Amino acid sequence: MFKIISLSAACLFASQAFAGPVNVNTADAETLAAELNGVGPIVAARIVELRSTKGAFTSPAELTEVRGIGERTVEKNAEFILLK
Repeated sequence: MFKIISLSAACLFASQAFAGPVNVNTADAETLAAELNGVGPIVAARIVELRSTKGAFTSPAELTEVRGIGERTVEKNAEFILLK
């Protein structure tokens, strides 16, 4: 049982470790959901929607304007968020 729990935990952390840099100003919702930790398909679609109405994000902090994204989510993904 311990081995199963350990393997499950390792898989969980491995999936988070492979999040990659993603340009939040050009990526589609599917890519955003796949590459940003804590961002699922619905929130990713909201990023694309806000971007299309407001224009390009100029700082990662602007992502907190998206319903479902807080400061903690931005902090967790800071190294993966590209703007250009």
